[in-house]
Amino acid sequence: MTAQRADARRNYALLLAVASEAVATHGADASLEQIARTAGVGSGTVRRHFPTRHALLAAVFHDRIEALCDRARERAEHAPPREALLEWLGLFAAEAATIGGLATALNRDRTGGAPGDVYCATDQLISAGEPLVRRAADQLTPGATITDLLALVTGIALATEGHAAPAAEAERLLALAVQGISPQRR
Repeated sequence: MTAQRADARRNYALLLAVASEAVATHGADASLEQIARTAGVGSGTVRRHFPTRHALLAAVFHDRIEALCDRARERAEHAPPREALLEWLGLFAAEAATIGGLATALNRDRTGGAPGDVYCATDQLISAGEPLVRRAADQLTPGATITDLLALVTGIALATEGHAAPAAEAERLLALAVQGISPQRR
């Protein structure tokens, strides 16, 4: 029984490593069958560990999303409101632009992709970013919400896919957009 559990843990770790590479290379629609073949396991093993594409993407992006959420909470407590929000949005833009498949998965969350074929990190990011928006509300365009800002940044990340320097381009486009989101008041 213990050997089986150890084997299951090894399969999970192997599948996660292979899936991470496949998603980084082929995006959120990476072939589950190809992941199984590359890992040297059957498709049933993949489905046992990751019953849906959502479960697979949740595992692949888990640590990065948690780090982004932690950073939002950290910034909400220790930085001036506008600076904290813009720094976090910049970090989010760079991550979404450079982590293969993340922007597509987040866009599906927002646009309601096929059931079972989305990664619902959007709810986590909204929860983490909402305090930043609340704190900076008096310095934002009236009516701007965290949902709006996440959609904007996800769009920027999608627009920079395939760019030679996606993080730098995302940063540049976000800086352009910020003038409309939060014009500097003098």
